[in-house]
Amino acid sequence: MTKRSRVVAEAALTSVVLAGSLTFVWTLQRLDPERRRRRIKLLTELADAKSVRVRLAPRRAQGDRLRELIAMRRRLAG
Repeated sequence: MTKRSRVVAEAALTSVVLAGSLTFVWTLQRLDPERRRRRIKLLTELADAKSVRVRLAPRRAQGDRLRELIAMRRRLAG
């Protein structure tokens, strides 16, 4: 678990509307230990999945460009 994902996971903030007002106040949501543990695990897995996506995006783009160049060359050649 990275430090950032741990901070995100622990900052379980929810929006609360005060009675008679449109003012929003951020309060820390009280979670039971099991629910909190599952939530932290889920947020960590999501952060890890995002980092993999970001890391693979340049490779995927390079592969797409290469396929386009091959297709263009085939069209021009034949």
